[in-house]
Amino acid sequence: MNFTQIPDSVIRHSLTAIIIVMVFYSIILHEVSHALVSFWLGDDTAKRMGRLSLNPLKHIDWFGTVILPLMMYFTMGVIWGYAKPVPLNPYNYKDYKLGTGLSALAGPVTNILIAIVFAILYHLMPANMLWAYICQMVIFFNLLLAFFNLIPIPPLDGSKVLGMVLSDDAYHRWTAQERMGMYVLFGILIVSRLFGLNIIGKIVMPPITLFMNLLGVL
Repeated sequence: MNFTQIPDSVIRHSLTAIIIVMVFYSIILHEVSHALVSFWLGDDTAKRMGRLSLNPLKHIDWFGTVILPLMMYFTMGVIWGYAKPVPLNPYNYKDYKLGTGLSALAGPVTNILIAIVFAILYHLMPANMLWAYICQMVIFFNLLLAFFNLIPIPPLDGSKVLGMVLSDDAYHRWTAQERMGMYVLFGILIVSRLFGLNIIGKIVMPPITLFMNLLGVL
């Protein structure tokens, strides 16, 4: 096939579709890793509810995964949403704080590992601008997922990782703020949009840039 005969718009839309599918499955692997580590640590709640599955329908929250991102995109020009939270019972762990924290950490670690795998493929495959672009985008979005989720604001994974080092009393007060944390995140996004402040970007871009430089993909 002569790719020079394919319109640029077709190539652009095809690349976008490929990247969206890869990033979507990165999100699924993020969620499955939560469920898998939780199962390894003694909690079979997610397994019993079918969340140890790569079937995307098991992980889609129709509001958080479909409706909210579309609403955010058309009203604010940003895409933000979430997958269906993995059900965990922390009291099935020997140490509920440690178990919850490790299960939460599994998601971002998985995204970093995906980024590393695609960086290896980036360097091993023959030079090709399209392939390089796909790899760079998948690496970027996986690192974005990892470091965004490590922000210690409930209900993000980072808040549960932080919980591992808190006292029991502080932990319970911290986790009680989970619902409020969602409003904090929305507030940050809205303020950033209204006043041109890239607050989240200023937090996550330094580690993303560092990792992409270390992986040799910038």
